[in-house]
Amino acid sequence: MNTSSTTPYAQRRTRLAALLGSKGIAIIPSAPEQQRNRDSDFLYRHDSYFYYLTGFAEPKAWLVVTGDGKSTLFCQPKDLEREIWDGFRLGPDAAPAQVGVDAAFSVAEMDQQLPALLDGRDAVWYPFATHKALETRIDGWLGSLRARVRYGALCPQQLRDLCVLLDEMRLFKDSHEQDIMRRAAQISAGAHVRAMQLSARMLRAGEPVREYHLDAELLHEFRRHGSQYPAYGSIVAAGANACVLHYRADAGEVRDGELVLIDAGCELDGYASDITRTFPANGKFSAPQRALYELVLASQEAAIAATRAGARFTDPHEATVKVLAQGMLDLGLLDSNKVGSLQDVIEKRAYFQFYMHRTGHWIGMDVHDCGSYIEPSEVGTVSERKDPLSGELIKDRPARILQSGMVLTIEPGIYVRAAEGVPEQFHNIGIRIEDDAIVTATGCELISRDVPVTVQEIEALMRGVI
Repeated sequence: MNTSSTTPYAQRRTRLAALLGSKGIAIIPSAPEQQRNRDSDFLYRHDSYFYYLTGFAEPKAWLVVTGDGKSTLFCQPKDLEREIWDGFRLGPDAAPAQVGVDAAFSVAEMDQQLPALLDGRDAVWYPFATHKALETRIDGWLGSLRARVRYGALCPQQLRDLCVLLDEMRLFKDSHEQDIMRRAAQISAGAHVRAMQLSARMLRAGEPVREYHLDAELLHEFRRHGSQYPAYGSIVAAGANACVLHYRADAGEVRDGELVLIDAGCELDGYASDITRTFPANGKFSAPQRALYELVLASQEAAIAATRAGARFTDPHEATVKVLAQGMLDLGLLDSNKVGSLQDVIEKRAYFQFYMHRTGHWIGMDVHDCGSYIEPSEVGTVSERKDPLSGELIKDRPARILQSGMVLTIEPGIYVRAAEGVPEQFHNIGIRIEDDAIVTATGCELISRDVPVTVQEIEALMRGVI
C-alpha cells in the first residue's frame, strides 16, 4: 500500500481534518462481521466511509481523525495462531507505514486511548445511525473523560453527524475513483454481453434455460476479471418477472419469445457499477416488444441529453417522463379520452401505472451512493404540493445542481402488468435500460456502453455478428 501523503486516502483525511475545525475529532468504525449461520460468517465487506478514508479492508478496525490533521488507526493485533485460520493481519506496528496514518494501536486499547484523544476537543464527529451501539461506546469514552475534569480534562460539548461532511466529499469522484468505476462498468458490461449470448445459444440448442443460468454467467465474468463480488443482488427476471422491480435471480424459466431483464453490476475495489439491459431471450424482438423498448430507449436518450453540469438532478427524470408519457398515449397504454393531454398525464402522474420509479440515483462506493439530492445553497427554499395520487402533502426543495465529477445512473423503464384496458400485446412486458454516467462540463460520459443498447446492436450480438 502506497503511504505517500499524496495518496487519495491521505488527501481525503487531510480534507476532512480541515472541515472538523481545529479542535474537532472524528471517529469512524469499519463494518462488523456478520454471522451467516453456525460457525460461518457472510463474506466480509468493509464500511464505505471507513474505506474511503483508509483503503484498509480488515474487520475490527477504527479510524480517528483530529482537526490538527493527525490520524490514528486501531486494528487487530498480530496473532499468528488466528492468522492460520483467518488470514494475514497487518497489525499496529506496520500500519503507520502501510496505511499512512500517524499512529496505530491494537483495537483492544481503544477504551484506554480514546479518552485521551477526546480530551480538549470541542466536538465529536461520527456517522449517525449507521453503526449499532456506536453512540453507546462514545458515551462510555466521554464518561471516562468526564470523570477526570477535576484533574483538568476538557470534555467535548458537541456531537456532530460526520455523514454531513463525508457525504458531500464522496459525492464528487476524483480521478482515482472514476478510473475504478470505469473498469467496474467495463467488467459488468462484459458480463451482460455473455448472459445475452448464452440465452440465445442455449435456446437455439434446444436446452432449457433458467434465470440462474444467466446469473451464473454474470458471477463468472465478474470474478474472472478481478471483481470482489456483485455490487448488489443481481436481478435476472424472465418474462412477467421483469415487472417486479426488485426481483432477484431465481429459477424462473427463460422462454423463447419472452424478454429477459438483467439489472446487475460488479463491485471493484470498493466501487459499484449498475447496468440494466432488457433483451429477447431468443435474440429477436417481437413488434410489441420492440415498440416498448424503443420508447424506453428514446426516453433514456432524452435523459442523457439533460445530464450535464449546471442542470438539476431532476432534469433527466423530467425529460424521461415527458417522452414516456407521450409514448404511452401514442401506443394506447393510456387513453387520452380518460387521462387527457400529455400535460394532464404528467401533472396527474397517470404514467405512474407503468413507470413508478425515479430515473437515477448517485452511484459510487455504495450502489445507491450517499450525497444530498437537494441543492445546499437553496435548502431554505420550500414549496408545498399535494401528490395527485396519494393526496400526501409533499415539501419540495430545489434539486441538486449537477457538477463535474458527480456520478449517477440513468435508468428509465416501463412495466406493463395485465390489467383491464391495457392492450393485450403489451401484457407482462417489463423493460429497463440503465447506464452509469459521469457528469462533465458539456454533458456526461457514459461508462457502461460496452454492452449493446439499441435493438439492432442487441439482435446482432445475439446472432453472433458482433
